[in-house]
Amino acid sequence: MGQKTSPIGFRTGITLDWQSTWFAPKANYGDFLIEDWNIRKYIDKRFNRQPPYSAVSKVEIARTRNEVKVTLYTARPGMVIGPRGAEVETLKEELEELVDRQININVVEIKEPALDATLVAEAIAMQLKKRASYRRAMKAQCENAMNAGAKGVKIICSGRLSGAEIARSETQKLGSIPLQTLDANVDYGVATSRTTYGTIGIKVWIYKGKFGEEIVPVSRPRRQPRPRRGGDGSRGRSSGGGKRGRAGLAAGRGRKETSKTRRGPAAVKPNEPAAQSNGSVERTEKDDKTQKTE
Repeated sequence: MGQKTSPIGFRTGITLDWQSTWFAPKANYGDFLIEDWNIRKYIDKRFNRQPPYSAVSKVEIARTRNEVKVTLYTARPGMVIGPRGAEVETLKEELEELVDRQININVVEIKEPALDATLVAEAIAMQLKKRASYRRAMKAQCENAMNAGAKGVKIICSGRLSGAEIARSETQKLGSIPLQTLDANVDYGVATSRTTYGTIGIKVWIYKGKFGEEIVPVSRPRRQPRPRRGGDGSRGRSSGGGKRGRAGLAAGRGRKETSKTRRGPAAVKPNEPAAQSNGSVERTEKDDKTQKTE
C-alpha cells in the first residue's frame, strides 16, 4: 500500500511557511492552539458556509505580545471588506469577543482562483450539491486550471457518486504532479459536499511549477477575419482581375452598349425583318420630295 501524505504538511518548514507563526511556553501552548482553531472555524463558517460566499481559502495567524494578526486570503475581497470596511470592523469585534484578545485583520486578494486548490475543491462541491454531473464538473475545473497556467492537475471525488448504492472514487488528471519532489510547488485542497444521498469528498492537487518560478497565464490568440481575395493576388474587393473581376467588367460593358442602342431613334428590333426597315426609310424620302415640290 502507498503511504500518502498532505503536500502542504510535507513541505511546511522546508519550502512553505507555517500558517500559524507564534511562540508560547508549554503552559499556554494548548490555549493558543484552541484559539487558532476557533478563529479558523468561525471564519470558515461565516464566509464559506452561508451566502454571500466570499471564497476564503486560507487563514494565517501571527501572534505578538499584545495582539493577534489574522490574514485572510480570498478571491472576493470586496465581500470580506464590505462597504467602507464595515464587514471587517464587525468581524474584528466578533473575533475579539471569541478569543478575548486584540485582533488585527488583513485581507489579501487571490488573483487567479483557478490555481487555488481549496477554491477549486469548493467549486466542485457546490456543483455536486446542485446535482450536477461529477465528470463534467471535474473536467471543467481541470481545464480551467490548465488554461490559467498550471502544469498539472489531479482531482479525486469519493463517495456515493450520482446516488449509487456502492461508494467509489473517480479520478481526473491532466499534466504531471511530482508529489515526491520538495522543490515542486504543489497546492492541495480538500472540500466536502453534503448531498441528499450522502457525503462526497473532493481532493485537489495543482502543480504550479518549481518554487521561485512565476506562472505565466496562457493567453489564446484571437482569430482575425480573413479578407476576401481578388484576382491579381491582392486582397480586397476593389481588384478587377481574375475570372470574377473580368466577368463583372464584361457584364458592365454589355449593359452600357445595350443602353446606348436602346436610346437611339432608329433602333431596329431583332424580331422585325430587314425589308420592312428598308421600306420605311424609302417612304420617308418620298414624303420629303413631295413637301419640297409643294
